[in-house]
Amino acid sequence: MRHPHTGTTRRRVVYALTALVLTTAAAAPAAAEAHEASASAASADGLALTPPMGFNNWNSTHCRADFDEAMVEGIADLFVAKGLKDAGYQYVNLDDCWALPKRDADGKLVPDPARFPHGIKAVADYVHAKGLKLGIYTSAGTKTCNSAGFPGALGHEYSDARQFADWGVDYLKYDNCNNQGVDAKQRYTTMRDALRATGRPIVYSICEWGENKPWQWAADVGHLWRTTGDISDSWSSMLSIVKQNLPLAPYAGPGHWNDPDMLEVGNGGMSDTEYRSHFSLWSVMAAPLLIGTDLRKASPAAFDILDNKDVIAVDQDPLGKQGTVVSSAGGRWVIAKEMKDGSRAVALFNESATAQRIATTADATGLPEAPAYTLRDLWQHRDYNTAGTIAATVPAHGTVLVRVAADTDWAGHPPAVDLGLDGSPLLEAGTPATLAGTVTDLGRTPARRVSVSLTGPDGWTVRPALATTADALPTGRSLRTSWRVTAPAGTPAGSYDLTLRASYRSPSGERVTGTLPLTAAVVQPPPSGTSYLSDLPWLSAVSGWGPAERDSSNGESGAGDGHPISVGGSAYAKGLGVHALSDISFYTGEACEKVTADVGLDDEKGTHGTVAFEIWADGKKAASTDVLTNAMPARPLTADVTGAQVVRLVVTDGGDGIDSDQADWADARLTC
Repeated sequence: MRHPHTGTTRRRVVYALTALVLTTAAAAPAAAEAHEASASAASADGLALTPPMGFNNWNSTHCRADFDEAMVEGIADLFVAKGLKDAGYQYVNLDDCWALPKRDADGKLVPDPARFPHGIKAVADYVHAKGLKLGIYTSAGTKTCNSAGFPGALGHEYSDARQFADWGVDYLKYDNCNNQGVDAKQRYTTMRDALRATGRPIVYSICEWGENKPWQWAADVGHLWRTTGDISDSWSSMLSIVKQNLPLAPYAGPGHWNDPDMLEVGNGGMSDTEYRSHFSLWSVMAAPLLIGTDLRKASPAAFDILDNKDVIAVDQDPLGKQGTVVSSAGGRWVIAKEMKDGSRAVALFNESATAQRIATTADATGLPEAPAYTLRDLWQHRDYNTAGTIAATVPAHGTVLVRVAADTDWAGHPPAVDLGLDGSPLLEAGTPATLAGTVTDLGRTPARRVSVSLTGPDGWTVRPALATTADALPTGRSLRTSWRVTAPAGTPAGSYDLTLRASYRSPSGERVTGTLPLTAAVVQPPPSGTSYLSDLPWLSAVSGWGPAERDSSNGESGAGDGHPISVGGSAYAKGLGVHALSDISFYTGEACEKVTADVGLDDEKGTHGTVAFEIWADGKKAASTDVLTNAMPARPLTADVTGAQVVRLVVTDGGDGIDSDQADWADARLTC
């Protein structure tokens, strides 16, 4: 949660990635020695030796009336009934709004009798009886972050800590609002001392949003510290936080963890593919896993993600290493995490809006040289062997998470294969398109009797144009495949599912089937002449806060809540309103020549915000601006996009975070 009294909201994600990487890299050698010394002291109490796992109500309920005693006890019941306790989830944590707005005559905190009629100790006793632990929330200020102004702990640290201990609290989230300008390290250290004075073991979560770089000083203060602003249930928010948290790997370890905020899995703002990425990335980053959805309403798909024990084992590995970036070119991320048994957890993460092949090697992830390796797919729950290549075609916004080890049992597993389709399938209705793909044996053993198929929606025509079978594929060899695909005339523009499937046998005769879900876009050819882009259908649109808007500013989080576009005092009737980080793509069908726009920050945010604009044509940057501020008038931007099949309009962060980065593509036009 954020500073309500300063107008800073959950929108404010903190430091820009570039600046954070540079400062972390520069400080890392000197900081590492001091950090390790303080980290040893922090882990001496035996708490949080692996990242805490549990639940926090805030992301699903905020301060609504359904946050109450019945909910908390119901979550504890579900931890047991659904197997989440057995998977490692322990903490059932209360967030803001559990107390009355005023302390009692003795200066004590008073639980809200409407929400918690039996008090906090009774709830703690209920949770403890289930073999679980209870967490609570307050702020290192005079009031908490909620606008209702519940009492904070500044000046009451020892009294409040004593109350928490007497109630049986096991975890404290300590926020940062209304802090009266008192030094952060001082405020958080005082509460540490107060908690220790109680004699009760209480995990201490520092929530000051990374503003004072707690990774540099908090290892002997708390057990975990927030590295970013608050997460929201959107792809852009999750992605921005990943990029801020990844460079901080040297600071994490047993008893002292980087905390990129709670999980949004199951809250509905992202797809299941994106939620699997969210869960995979939090696990490879050794992040606390605090469920943020109301489990009483969660879907089976959400439970399947949250209960994936193979992925949880990556997060909970006792070595306590946070994953580090091996490569990230073109939005193709490879993140490797050293495990206690010598294996590596490797995330192949596709940031982009189209499927991409992502590849690395066992050597690049830090594994020793070996004849072959065992590779376990942690979402398929299946073992393979690989000669050393780790690769997959990863769906848009998807993550393939594997665990790779140099061991002597690799020969007992079938060879891993890489199944892929070239490019991003774009089809005009009624017009045949050729889609080409490959099946490649990555294993040390051959794949035999290989067969490949491609299926599309009912009524589509899918015919092979090349051979789709092979007797055998030795190590590193590929079968090239090709299909002629036709969407029926009149098929509406939009996204449609395709499935590429390969079947093969291992040397022992085991039949293995692999599938690659893909998305084909049925597109409309662009009109001749010059058109406003806001009048044309887009292929995809990602906006960092709220949806992209047509002919209005971005506004706030809801659709259609923008205002007339205005940049530097000039009004525009047409254009696109977005919020950094944003990416809108249009199909141009190799028939267009030029994109023009007046670009700048919308006047609706006053003097705040810095952004840069880019126009991309088929993966190549065709035009860009330098960093623009709200003090600048609209800047004309023109790009030559001759021959491009897809054009993308991208807005990036200007270097100071994405707060108030409402950006406009005013009068954006396409000439074909």
